[in-house]
Amino acid sequence: MTPERVLRTYIKLVVVSTGASSMIWGINTLFLLDAGLSIGQAFAANAFFTAGMVLFEIPTGVVADTIGRRTSYLLGTVTLIASTVLYLLLWQTRAPFAAWAVVSALLGLGFTFFSGATEAWLVDGLHATGYRGSLDEAFAKGQVAGGIAMMAGSIGGGLLAQVTNLGVPYVARAVLLVITFAVAWRAMHDIGFTPKPRVSVRAEMGGILRASLRHGLLNPSVRWVMLAGPFTAGASVYGFYAAQPYLLQLCGHADSYAIAGLSAGIVAGAQIAGGASASYIARIFRDRILTLVVAIATSGAVIALIGLVTSFWAALGLLMVWGTMFAAMSPVRQAYLNSHIPSAQRATVLSSDNLLGSAGGVVIQPALGRAADVWGYGPAYLLTAVIQLFALPFLALEIRRGRKHSGPAADGNHAAVTFQGAASS
Repeated sequence: MTPERVLRTYIKLVVVSTGASSMIWGINTLFLLDAGLSIGQAFAANAFFTAGMVLFEIPTGVVADTIGRRTSYLLGTVTLIASTVLYLLLWQTRAPFAAWAVVSALLGLGFTFFSGATEAWLVDGLHATGYRGSLDEAFAKGQVAGGIAMMAGSIGGGLLAQVTNLGVPYVARAVLLVITFAVAWRAMHDIGFTPKPRVSVRAEMGGILRASLRHGLLNPSVRWVMLAGPFTAGASVYGFYAAQPYLLQLCGHADSYAIAGLSAGIVAGAQIAGGASASYIARIFRDRILTLVVAIATSGAVIALIGLVTSFWAALGLLMVWGTMFAAMSPVRQAYLNSHIPSAQRATVLSSDNLLGSAGGVVIQPALGRAADVWGYGPAYLLTAVIQLFALPFLALEIRRGRKHSGPAADGNHAAVTFQGAASS
């Protein structure tokens, strides 16, 4: 297999999984509210989703690092199909909050099988086939493809809900996830990775956890970037899902599900723009950490403006700017982390990073949801901006650490580093 084919397969997997999953992203908050949950309960349900990711990130990362990336991806698809159907049943029966909490955690389990495993599959495959390009560009291509799929899925889901009801997009999502499973079964095969011999599950998990800590939080090169993650991840999840009811409130049409889908489509368009601009940003900002600092500070200011404006169109435009800034920094962050993680522990360490981000969401989402219940969406967005800016002191510590170790090989910040150079560090 050639590097080009590995990259094409990765993009195909991103497109089918994102297209299926995003069918509900534009209307999920409205779906929860329609089921009888309050604003605070809706974001608490989302917090249980992220709590599920916290609980299962490491175990599913162990699956990817011991049994295989492909197996992990397929298990994730099956879990998402089942939990999506359960979500639909809860909506139909107007189930109590406790049931939403349990099924939301199962949704989190499904996505943890994806997180880490897909990235690790790509990086291992590129390494094994002699890829000489930049990881930033590879991840950016996946992000652009994912953004196109997300735009189609979220807008399509919103329009589908508008002409039918809020439950039909969930049916469509389950069907599309079945197709996703078929595509992954046929096209995704582990390359550049050899499953480890089976030992006791407890011993294997303990060994991988120790290795993931050694190459993750105990690794000075990635520690501060990982610790900044909970603030940006928690703020971004609330900012995205609160946009649905907030924009409907600003435009005065509480039942316009198409507009809710459009808001998610706007963010998807911003993701495309951000991914497409990643290579240009990398040439302007040679230091990856500095790129993250600028993006976080700028997007934090934009989030605050979203909370201050009273115009629907102004909020929609600011949402696009915010999405673009956030999307532009994602490939940079991915490339930075992957350049400091050995292949054998890559999926688990990436899952550990996702775990930290999810942990931030567990605390931040219900807190901001409660703030929106009490004060409204505008003030809650102002709090979101403050929370995101808490990531900056951690990145400042990484900048200071990097200055003590001169040279690109020491700090890994130069965006010009190709995969071949990054893989050896």
